[in-house]
Amino acid sequence: MTPFPWAAFVASLPWTAGAVVVVLMLTFAVAVRQGRHSLMDVAWGPGFVAVAVVAWVLSAGHGDDGRRLLLLVLTSAWGLRLGLHIGLRARGGHEDPRYRNLLAGAPGSRNAYALRRVYLPQGAVMFFVSLAIQVGMFTAGPPGWLAAAGTALWLVGFVFEAVGDWQLAQFRKDPARKGTVLDTGLWRYTRHPNYFGDAAVWTGLFLIAADSWPGVLTVLSPALMVWTLAAKTGKPLTEKAMSGRPGYREYVEATSGFIPWPPKRP
Repeated sequence: MTPFPWAAFVASLPWTAGAVVVVLMLTFAVAVRQGRHSLMDVAWGPGFVAVAVVAWVLSAGHGDDGRRLLLLVLTSAWGLRLGLHIGLRARGGHEDPRYRNLLAGAPGSRNAYALRRVYLPQGAVMFFVSLAIQVGMFTAGPPGWLAAAGTALWLVGFVFEAVGDWQLAQFRKDPARKGTVLDTGLWRYTRHPNYFGDAAVWTGLFLIAADSWPGVLTVLSPALMVWTLAAKTGKPLTEKAMSGRPGYREYVEATSGFIPWPPKRP
C-alpha cells in the first residue's frame, strides 16, 4: 500500500485556504459595491470549485489520477451549476431578507459586521467541508466499488438538486401560483429536494475520498454539510418562512421532511 503523502498534503493546505480567502474577498468587494452581501450565496459553489482546482494541481504526482479527475469534475459540475443558478435568480435584485435581518442590528459598520458574521463563518465551513475533496486528491490506489457508489449517490443528489431548483423556478414564474405551495414533481416526495440533493452530493464525494485511506477520516466534513442543511440553516429557516402560507401545514403532514418518500395519503 502506497503511504499517504502527508508532507505534500499539509504543504497544500495554505494554498487551498488561500483559494477560499481570495473567493471571499472578491465576493466581499463586489458585495460592498452593490450593497448586497447575499452575493455570498452566489460564491458558495464556485468557492468549492476554486479549492478543488488548487488541490488538483498540487496533488499531481501524489494521488491517483482517476480519483483526482473524478473529484475535480464532480465538484466543478456541482459548484458551477449552483453558482449560475443562484446568480441568475439574484440578478438585478435587492438584499436577501435573511441577510437584511441578520445585518439590521449591526453594531457600527454594516460591512465589517457582515465580514465577521457572514464571510468568516462561511469561509471556515467551506474549507472544512472541502477537506474530503482535498484528502481524496492525495490518496493513492485506483477508485473501487465505494467510489462507484459515491459517484452514483452524487448523481442522484445532483439530479434532485438541479431538477428541484428548476421546478421551483418554473413555479415562481407562474403568477397564478403566487402564495401557494409547490407540491408536485420532486417536491411531492420531499419538502426540500434541493437540500436533500446537496446532502447526497457531498456524501457521495466523501465516499469517493473514503474509498482509499485516509479519506475515511474526513467523515465530519459531509456530516457538517448534512447537519447544516437538515437541522441548522437550510430546512429550518425555509420552513419557518413558509409556515404561514395557506396549505403549508397540510403539505408538511403529507410530505417527507428531507429524505424522499412517497407522500402520505389523506
